[in-house]
Amino acid sequence: MKKLSLMIAAGAFAAPMAVHAQSDECGEVSITEMNWASAQVVTSVASFIMEQGYGCEVSVVSSDTIPAITSVAENGEPDIVTELWLNSTGDTYDELRDAGKVVEAGPVLDPGGVEGWWIPTYLAEEHPELTTIEGILANPELVDSRFYNCPEGWGCRVVSDNLSTALDLEGHGIEVFNSGSGQVLATSMADAVLSEEPWFGYYWGPTVPLGKYDMTKIDLGEIDDEVHARNQNADTDNPGVSDFPAAPIVTAVTSTFQESNPEVFELMQNMTFKTSDMSAVLAWKDENNASADEAAVYYLTNYKDQWSGWLSDAAREKLASVLK
Repeated sequence: MKKLSLMIAAGAFAAPMAVHAQSDECGEVSITEMNWASAQVVTSVASFIMEQGYGCEVSVVSSDTIPAITSVAENGEPDIVTELWLNSTGDTYDELRDAGKVVEAGPVLDPGGVEGWWIPTYLAEEHPELTTIEGILANPELVDSRFYNCPEGWGCRVVSDNLSTALDLEGHGIEVFNSGSGQVLATSMADAVLSEEPWFGYYWGPTVPLGKYDMTKIDLGEIDDEVHARNQNADTDNPGVSDFPAAPIVTAVTSTFQESNPEVFELMQNMTFKTSDMSAVLAWKDENNASADEAAVYYLTNYKDQWSGWLSDAAREKLASVLK
């Protein structure tokens, strides 16, 4: 029944979309669709709003971070690159921005990509002392004396390994369990939470597990950029303790697009999703085996108070007749 209702809603939105797509108010716009779930939802939401509210004819370009940036550098397209994780672009993005080829519209996720060490909220409520790393080190048995680490080859593995060393987890009686894959890590959390058992480990958002399960981020202390930079080096001989800073994730547009479509550029400046909301949408998408377009419908239907503020007055009026 749920899936049927969703398909009906998606069909209702699709019909008027074709009408606005032919309008010449905005013209043709190309936008990336990165190959991960949150980015696909962002692109579906952005495409719908541009077509319905601004009369754009949107073409979606499947891509990934480095290919998208390379394409902008070499070809000046696509017009819009969204969910761009700046910690994955190297120097290329900075060089394009400094050369005036791209303009940073603003953050697409707030506060960005969230990383950290977590425990289930029911465990935090039962044992408030576990909300700090000092409390966990003093009471390892309350987290089942185990830390669930990132898989080998992930950037977070290097940081968490260095943090584990700096904090001497094993010396405090906490076994470091190195997950064999992302699926193993996610399953360990799910199994523990569904059984209301202790769990302590690394995770990040926006993701399905952080949208599906009520988790509490452990306070690892202040964020020290210098220490965090050292911890990102697998060969550091001086690991330290710093919490994880949020990873900046932005929308960028070509400078020519900014000049030719200032109204849509303003939309891109305003289009910021809360990271926690995106995790919740991804959890709904997973539970309903839904597509990115269907998840976009869900977001547009249930988070109107968030996205309505992104729009120009004219676009808001157009969308009011579609999204009631």
